[in-house]
Amino acid sequence: MSHHHEVIVHSGFRGLRYTDGRFDRVLEPGRYELPKRRYPRQRIPRVTVVPVDVRERELNIKGQEILTADKVAVRVNIITHFRVVDPTAAVERVADYNDRIYSDVQLAARRSLASMTLEAILTNRNQLSEDILRDVEGVSAGYGVQIIRADVKDLAFPGNLQEIMNRVLTAQRMAEAQMVEARTRAERDTLEANSKAAAQRLAAEADAEAKRIRADAEVDALRRLAAAAEAYAEHPALLRLRELETLGALGANAEARIYIGFDKHAERPTGD
Repeated sequence: MSHHHEVIVHSGFRGLRYTDGRFDRVLEPGRYELPKRRYPRQRIPRVTVVPVDVRERELNIKGQEILTADKVAVRVNIITHFRVVDPTAAVERVADYNDRIYSDVQLAARRSLASMTLEAILTNRNQLSEDILRDVEGVSAGYGVQIIRADVKDLAFPGNLQEIMNRVLTAQRMAEAQMVEARTRAERDTLEANSKAAAQRLAAEADAEAKRIRADAEVDALRRLAAAAEAYAEHPALLRLRELETLGALGANAEARIYIGFDKHAERPTGD
């Protein structure tokens, strides 16, 4: 504000003009005269002008820990770009539109993450950003704010990443070994079936076919696991595998069962 009888609204802002505390109108950028007394003790209305920034701005939403659909704890940071499109609504309808954007985006992120598995989040971050944006843009329009972007910038997984990384790579190697073994077993079963006596041939072939189908499914599950492990290996900073539950797929075969222990809590260095 310059001197007592005028006010300047700067470029990139709008001024909300209040007369005796009541909202009057929105002022575009420029210089405005305020009412002044024409003679002593004349009662003039008290005019105040509240500036509102209408430029595009950025808000960094720091993540809290959220559980994914497959119960992995992730922490996510979201960069939000927004602008005030209705200055009156932004000031009159909510106490602080910055706070509201922050909590609305955080809630939307919570909902989206909770509905996706870790793998979906890692392989499709754009989907996450789009979900959050779609979830929040209607809400924010209610208080005069347009959310332009809500980009997922960082995904963090609490715990010792190096240790988890090593476990994933071990699991990958085991999966590959199991894949070879499953194939060999399927071929051996087929050979055995062919060498049975003619009377048993049909029954044996049916049996081998069932075993082959089971082995193929096993190979397929292992191949998927190895591919997933590779995806995680390429994103070490994005990594948090819970208990590699995909290995449960091997449970179908007693010999092929693998257990990999995961600590429930990452160990803390002593002396905290």
